[in-house]
Amino acid sequence: MISLSIPIDALAVFFLIFLRVGAILMSMPVLNNRSIPVLFKAGLALAASFLLYPLLDRTAFAVPSHLGNFAIGAVSEVLLGISIGMVVNLIFVGMQMAGQISGYQMGLAIARVMDPSAGQQVPLLSQFFQLFAFLMFLTLNAHHWFLRALADSFELVRPFGFRLSGSLIEQLMDVAGNTFVIAIKVGAPVIAVLMLTSIAFGLIARTVPQMNVLFVAMPLKIMIGLIFIGFSLPYLSSFLKAIFSDMGNMIILLMKAAS
Repeated sequence: MISLSIPIDALAVFFLIFLRVGAILMSMPVLNNRSIPVLFKAGLALAASFLLYPLLDRTAFAVPSHLGNFAIGAVSEVLLGISIGMVVNLIFVGMQMAGQISGYQMGLAIARVMDPSAGQQVPLLSQFFQLFAFLMFLTLNAHHWFLRALADSFELVRPFGFRLSGSLIEQLMDVAGNTFVIAIKVGAPVIAVLMLTSIAFGLIARTVPQMNVLFVAMPLKIMIGLIFIGFSLPYLSSFLKAIFSDMGNMIILLMKAAS
């Protein structure tokens, strides 16, 4: 009869790795989709934990014997994983926000589609920008940088080494503020051209009061907005490439602030 003996300390360390990896995978784009079964996500996190466990230096930290201290360490691992996943997820939130702003300007805010990841209806342009960002994320192999940051996180922040400091809160606030910057930059071409279009229609309404400007402006705004979205797609690809290239640096800065 074969007996399997696993040290409690090794099992505790593996559990902490699983918590961090699971929190990251659950909060990152694509995998946070509600349509993906939880069992698949847990299995993926378990497989990644098995791969990362041999890379961890067990001599660099000690597992606390007190249950309360271990519980605090487990919660800190989950918080760190969610923070890392949020860095990537907020980029896509900014893209979705850009679609909402552009949709309101074009008059397409009422056109909504079902978003499986959110489990609710979202504006059509928001879904378009978000799917475009997903395609660029995979095309540029940005998920490889994300997985590399996942492996490096155990070197920068050891288990039980998470610290909730002022610099960490500042980094998270910068990442959240960057979401609005992304939304404005992505939606700037449509916002600017539709603002000029609205001014032009205002002048026409003053000079030609017989024209039904509201009836003419609505389809024309949609057409102009779609044309300029098409013109901005090559520049949007370059912008997303720069954003995803800087994503690894943002994650590293965040982990350094948490250590």
